[in-house]
Amino acid sequence: MDKPDKINCDVLVIGGGGAGLAAAIEARATSAYVVLVEKNPELGGTTAWSIGSFTATQTPQQIAAGIDDNPEAHFEDMPKFAGKDADRDNPVLRRLFVDNANDTLQWLMSLGVEFFGPMPEPPHTRPRMHNVLPNSRAYIRLLREHARKIGVDIRCNVRARRFSLEGDRVTGIDADGPEGPIGIAATATVLASGDYAANADLKAKYISEAVSRVDAMNPTATGDGHTMAFPLGAKVLNGDVLSGPNLRFVPPPKETIDRRLPPSRIATKIMKFGLTYAPGWLLRPFVLRFTTTSMAPELDFFRNGALLVDKTGQRIDAPAQELGLRTAERPDKIGYVILDAKLAQRYSKWPDFIATAPGVAYAYLADFRKTRPDLFRRTDTIEDLASMLGMETKTLRRSVDQHNGLREDGGLTDGPFFSLGPAKSYIVLTDGGLAVDENLRLLGHGDTPVPGLWAAGSAGQGGLLLKGHGHHIGWAFTSGRIAGRNAAASLGRNG
Repeated sequence: MDKPDKINCDVLVIGGGGAGLAAAIEARATSAYVVLVEKNPELGGTTAWSIGSFTATQTPQQIAAGIDDNPEAHFEDMPKFAGKDADRDNPVLRRLFVDNANDTLQWLMSLGVEFFGPMPEPPHTRPRMHNVLPNSRAYIRLLREHARKIGVDIRCNVRARRFSLEGDRVTGIDADGPEGPIGIAATATVLASGDYAANADLKAKYISEAVSRVDAMNPTATGDGHTMAFPLGAKVLNGDVLSGPNLRFVPPPKETIDRRLPPSRIATKIMKFGLTYAPGWLLRPFVLRFTTTSMAPELDFFRNGALLVDKTGQRIDAPAQELGLRTAERPDKIGYVILDAKLAQRYSKWPDFIATAPGVAYAYLADFRKTRPDLFRRTDTIEDLASMLGMETKTLRRSVDQHNGLREDGGLTDGPFFSLGPAKSYIVLTDGGLAVDENLRLLGHGDTPVPGLWAAGSAGQGGLLLKGHGHHIGWAFTSGRIAGRNAAASLGRNG
């Protein structure tokens, strides 16, 4: 038996999110002894914080719906999400993803993951978005159970600090464990450590000082793997690309039922049946209780007259697309959305909705009143609203008057008045992945593969652009599986 401060394994996986679990499971399938380390007390990573959509083609769900689709069409559609940045994409990794996404989705289904869909998401030319049931935690719970069942050695509360080297070959890591320093020796290592959305220094270096002050949706996404790889000559590609900063309504004070639901086959099949066959008027209130927990207000909501103020009542003066960034500069990095009766009436029905959950439901003002009363306030006057929000009356009144003076439609003048909030500015993901080759070997000095080291997920994104729902999750699991297989293959075993 290994001493507490020394561990030996065939394949070491760094990171216990979706990419890391997929890599560990695939490597273990070859009979390799696999150790997975996770710095947090529990597995999950950013995967557990995600919406959970998975975008793929030629899936059983597409076939059952009579949708004629293929990876080539997916390959052609993905750059449409990137706009002016499309020419910065990595087409080799995009091809690797689209050609293997369906196999990965079916692999997840074989482990018990249930999906609802496919759902449309323009500019995709066909419905490809598959939504996980009951929530993204299903991925982690089901993969964790399978990994443990097949013998993956999972060790939480173990934080990798640096790579061990013999010459230029990675031979493991030095880490901090719950009882002190640990050395882990490995023949092959997969880096699946996530992104750097919560690393202020890396955000400042690759994006901007302003963005460095915006909080991450996942506060533990600190870019540890990136920092460890830099001494090997690793480089970040598309480091300035990110998801956010976005305003999102803060989570409810108590964890909602959708996050507590276990991914049991019975529960998910009941949900899937209801989503497929229940009439919309009956299903919609139930669905919205799930989707209004972490929604982001649409930018058109502000363009059409909603006012955003900080917690003191000061107007946040910025174009709609910059409101998330500017809110992060204000006290506690939060804001409140103010609207009047006219705007409330407009945002009570299609086509004007306040927020959306991809492919599931749209949320109007009444939906927030019913499903998120902790965010919703209604008063007859601006003065009463200021009192209810704990703001100086003169400050909020001045902000409303300034706002109204800039609006051709007169602004917010008709009571009753409403507020939604607090909303906080978040970065969901940073897309600056480390450079990898077509086999997901990490590239070091001279753009040559580092012997013994592969990378997957956000850490091994390699310049791949993953805009649009379902691509980050799809890449996490797909790249994790490929990296795990390739790392295990380097051992010279046949399974």
